[in-house]
Amino acid sequence: MKNLSEGLMNIKVVVKKGEDGYFVAHVPALKSCWSQGRTREEALENIKEAIDLYLEPEPTALGEGENQEVVELMV
Repeated sequence: MKNLSEGLMNIKVVVKKGEDGYFVAHVPALKSCWSQGRTREEALENIKEAIDLYLEPEPTALGEGENQEVVELMV
């Protein structure tokens, strides 16, 4: 799977400053995909990593068999 930080996909991220001063980022399109950082930039870097991990399939989910194949798509 290609790394999302390589610019293959655009995803909308909501960033807001929390009451504790940290910046909180989440992806509405990816349920429960949240991160935070001390700065806006750190929060955005952290959410990129969270998105990559969210979209990475479980190794057992890719099991190839006689009637299936694994195909990578760039979106």
